[in-house]
Amino acid sequence: MGLRVTVVEPSTLYLVATPIGNLGDVTARALEVLRGVDLIACEDTRHSRVLLDAHGISTPTTSLPAFAEGARADALVARLAGGASIALISDAGSPAISDPGERLVAECRDAGLPVVPIPGPSAVIAALSASGLPTSRFHFLGFLPRTASDARAMLDEVSGLSATVVLFESPRRLVDTLALLQEALGDRPACVARELTKRHEAFSRGALSALEAAFSAREVLGEVVIVVRGREAATRWSEAELLAALDAGLARGERLKPLSTELARASGWSSQDVYRRGIARKGG
Repeated sequence: MGLRVTVVEPSTLYLVATPIGNLGDVTARALEVLRGVDLIACEDTRHSRVLLDAHGISTPTTSLPAFAEGARADALVARLAGGASIALISDAGSPAISDPGERLVAECRDAGLPVVPIPGPSAVIAALSASGLPTSRFHFLGFLPRTASDARAMLDEVSGLSATVVLFESPRRLVDTLALLQEALGDRPACVARELTKRHEAFSRGALSALEAAFSAREVLGEVVIVVRGREAATRWSEAELLAALDAGLARGERLKPLSTELARASGWSSQDVYRRGIARKGG
C-alpha cells in the first residue's frame, strides 16, 4: 500500500502538525519524529511544553515565533546544513499555515535541504468538513488584514468565487468581521466554528447577518474559524447587464465607488472590475 515507517534523516526539516485543542489528536508518526530529531523549533516553547511533557519527550527545543522568524531562520538552516534534523511545530495545527514556518521552509528549499510534512490536525479541514456548506472546492484566506481597507480588498478578490471561503478570526474581532463579510460578499449562508476539538466545541450556522446579531449579544470565547458559502455561479450578470446598471447609476448621479460596491454584491463581479468599467464609462 506504499506505507512506511518514519526514519528521521539528518539535514531534514520536519513540519509536524500538532493538536488544535485535544491532546489525543496527535499522531503516532508525529510523536516518533519529535522523539527522534535533534531539535524542535517551537512557535512558543512554553505552549509546546504541555504536549511534549504529556508524551515524555525530552528533545531540546528552541523558539521560532512569527516576529523573529526572519532573524532566526538562517541559524536553523545552518544547523540543518550541518547535519542536524529539526522538527518545526506551531502552537496548534500545521506549521507555516497562518503560523511561523513559511520563510524557514522557503530557505530550506532554496538551499536544497529536504522538507518533510508530518500531517495531522487542521482547524481549516475540521471546520469545513462539519460546516454543512459545500466542501468540494474552498479558498482559505487565513487571517484578514488588520486594516478595514486591506481586508475589503482581500474579500473583493474572492467575492465572485463559487468556492467556499474559509478564514480564521480572533473572538474579539468576530462581530466586526461578520459585518465586513456581509458588506463585501452579501448576506450569504455561513458557519462559525469555535473551540474546535475542545470540550466546548460549537458550530453556529445561519446567514451572516443572523450570526452577526447572535454574537453581538454575547461574549465570544475561543479561537474561531468562519466558513462562508461561495457565490452561486448562476447569479453572475453578463457584462452587458453590468454596464447597463452602471450607466443607470451614474445617470442618477451616484458616486462611482459606492455604486461599484453595491453592484459587485448584486452581480458577481468584483468591485475592482466594476470600478474600472465605471471609470471607462465616465471617461467616454
